[in-house]
Amino acid sequence: MAIVHDVMPPFQLFQPSSADEALDLLDARPDTWVLAGGMDSFDWLKDRTKRTSAVVDLSGIDALRGIREVDGGLEIGAMTTLVDVAEHAAVNARFKMLAEAAGLVASPQIRNQGTIGGNVSQDARCWYYRRGWSCYRAGGSTCYADTPTAVNREHAILGADRCVAVSPSDTAPALVALDAQMVLRRRGSERVVDAADFFLGPDIDITRLTVREPGELLTAIRVPATFAGARHYFEKVRDRQVWDFPLVNVAAAFKESGGTIQEARVVVGAVAAKPLRLRTVEAQLAGKPATEDTAKAAGELAIAGAQALRFNAYKIPLMRNLVRRAVRGGPLAATT
Repeated sequence: MAIVHDVMPPFQLFQPSSADEALDLLDARPDTWVLAGGMDSFDWLKDRTKRTSAVVDLSGIDALRGIREVDGGLEIGAMTTLVDVAEHAAVNARFKMLAEAAGLVASPQIRNQGTIGGNVSQDARCWYYRRGWSCYRAGGSTCYADTPTAVNREHAILGADRCVAVSPSDTAPALVALDAQMVLRRRGSERVVDAADFFLGPDIDITRLTVREPGELLTAIRVPATFAGARHYFEKVRDRQVWDFPLVNVAAAFKESGGTIQEARVVVGAVAAKPLRLRTVEAQLAGKPATEDTAKAAGELAIAGAQALRFNAYKIPLMRNLVRRAVRGGPLAATT
């Protein structure tokens, strides 16, 4: 008889109607699974790789949805769907890269269900880890994706430390590039974390991708006015034009004056365990014209230290060229 792998194990389901009620539940049971849109959660639960005795479903909390304009920036509820982010007038007018990033996640069906909070909180997609292999990230003593016979086409070229899984989010690089802040609440307290510090690499904690602690809830994302209306660029390369996770993506924002870059943010995704802000590239770009020569130099600097695995050497020139395109404004931009 065939073994069925897609039947979820039993668990208690809680459906609070307020954030406070949800926080009370998490305080009483910190190990409870938090369910947002469910796109990542259902994969885990159906595969039975991870188990939980209780799930807190946030879909009934209206206060966690919506986009508010605040001091020239935005506050986005963590349960706001990706399609709402992609289509919101203020996001498109002032933070175009975030709209584009949200609009390129997966498929239309998933964007209507998936949330921005869930997109930045999803776990690693490495198939060895997802299929229950006892790798470092799962508490074992081996990275199965980093062996001579491994299948590792989608894995890291930078920042690897035992684990070579990558951050799979499309919106995360855009939020880091926009200097966003993540609002984390627990019962009786709140902390605000810069997006750049919200994501963790395996050198800090190999068991998770974000700083969210048990009992905490990501309730909102704040996007300041810092790069509102600046020149934005987002590009995602994937195998198929729908559904797929990024092979590499880039999010960049540039403040310019008279054709000269005054300040830049350049962030790449799917090349490391967290969205990677290229601070050395940003420093090099300050005071430089947005020309082909500047873009070429930025691309070369971006890949310094990159190391390919067995099947992902293509990511190195791909990352270099995406950074180059971001600086010059796209593949069809004029060069000087």
